[in-house]
Amino acid sequence: MQRETVFDLIGVGFGPSNLSLAVRLAEEAGAADLAHCFIERQPEFGWHRGMLLDDCRMQISFLKDLVTQRDPKSRFTFINYLFERGRLNEFVNLKSFYPTRVEFHDYLRWVADAFDKRVHYGETVTSIEPVHAAGKGGAIGSLRVFSRDGEGREWQRVTRALSVGVGGTAQVPEAFAALGPHNVVHSSSYLTSIERVVGKPEEAKKRVAVIGAGQSAAEVFMDLSRRFAHVDASLVIRSGALKPADDSPFVNEIFNPAYTDVVYAQPKDARRTLIEGFRDTNYAVVDRPLIEQIYEMLYLQTVSDEPRHRLLANTAIEAAMRTANGQIELTMRDRLTGHARAERFDALVLATGYRRDTHIALLEGLAPHLGDALAEGNVARDYRLATPGHFKPRIYLQGCCEDSHGLSDTLLSVLALRSDEIAASLLEHATGDETISRNPARQKNGVSGGRMAFAL
Repeated sequence: MQRETVFDLIGVGFGPSNLSLAVRLAEEAGAADLAHCFIERQPEFGWHRGMLLDDCRMQISFLKDLVTQRDPKSRFTFINYLFERGRLNEFVNLKSFYPTRVEFHDYLRWVADAFDKRVHYGETVTSIEPVHAAGKGGAIGSLRVFSRDGEGREWQRVTRALSVGVGGTAQVPEAFAALGPHNVVHSSSYLTSIERVVGKPEEAKKRVAVIGAGQSAAEVFMDLSRRFAHVDASLVIRSGALKPADDSPFVNEIFNPAYTDVVYAQPKDARRTLIEGFRDTNYAVVDRPLIEQIYEMLYLQTVSDEPRHRLLANTAIEAAMRTANGQIELTMRDRLTGHARAERFDALVLATGYRRDTHIALLEGLAPHLGDALAEGNVARDYRLATPGHFKPRIYLQGCCEDSHGLSDTLLSVLALRSDEIAASLLEHATGDETISRNPARQKNGVSGGRMAFAL
């Protein structure tokens, strides 16, 4: 019987959350001997590539990068990135705390490049199964992670701990789910899909409806109006107006890492009330300067008497259907007058947000062993899923704990401190090397981040 080495940690996904954790483990002397790797379905590092619009800026300070709030002396700070890129003085001259999204993405990629040997790009995790500890009754001692690469090869790796950082999944409201992807684009893939959908400027005019009242919807609406002269865009929102995000200093303190303790300490009902009270800091709100740009653009249309773009406020979409010629007909009702009308569009952009429940399907194979922890979202303060006593592997959830840890959980604001907490928890419970049996008839060796993995 052959043996395989168990990883101390496998990270599923390699976005900002697990990237920050990779940095923390690299900088922690006690983690030097931990065997760990990350599995990422994208072929290379990428963060919200579909919304890397040239003129869009970050909504948080560059000081909330991957490490500064934990260790401003780290070589992975945004400031050191600027220094190594030869742009530090020029950035200082901008007198801004808010870099463009394109530049911040380049910073993240610069950090990710340092960990290429630990990341398995182009692999999709297909399932995770429990591995029983030898001679310990029904105890689960580790997890087997199955993945498939772009060439169809299947890989499996065994780990004592898992860090799930898969990000959000595009949320498509029920009214649009049956339309298919032909001329319906979610904002998450806007840049990579919009030219295919609207065609070239020399082609016939196109009518595009943007659905949503948040920052992404507003950015898409402005981009359509600026870049595509043959597109008439309509921004459709249920509310009476675009609402500005509340980013005032006292309110912004809810995104401080220390505020996570405040939220987590509340009883469940009080916690939900607290979170709902601050939703206008993050959901269905737009940066004030962008609201002013949209207002000015619509105003200037009235000056030139060329009304092309519209803001359809107080508008509820009751139905969406595809017509015989491939257009999309929306049945819309004015929420003030009750009047309903139907309009046809050549394409839709859904800026309808993200679901944060992908981890449930990912961990489905473990559900019989987790009790109610997964279904009820029972997560400890250190982001560890509260598993039964017989379940020894530690599962850390990143970006899907808003209900327990607050609004900052899905944002960049707490990355540096969250990775520190997870690393500390991981090291506290790290054990010596273990080996488990494998069937040599099913597997063959492959190299994985300095330890052994197996391709089927």
